[in-house]
Amino acid sequence: MAERKQVKVTIYSQAYTMVTEGDPGEVEEVATAVDGLMRSIAARAGSGDTARIAVLACMHVADQLRNTERELKELKELNASKHAELLKMLESI
Repeated sequence: MAERKQVKVTIYSQAYTMVTEGDPGEVEEVATAVDGLMRSIAARAGSGDTARIAVLACMHVADQLRNTERELKELKELNASKHAELLKMLESI
């Protein structure tokens, strides 16, 4: 079992202690990205309601994930199609 490490981060002026078995630097990078996203949303939304800003940030990240999953599916399908084409070409040699 990997060693668990505590990482202290600040997101939207709120301190959190996270536990990770991976690279603490990655947790810090993710926290910095989330903090930046929340601050960007707050600047545009004109609302200081932390819960609302957090929900909007989650919606943004979920939308990005969905788009990435869709792109991955399309790439996998393209890869399978190209693989099949290459197999046919090799079989015809």
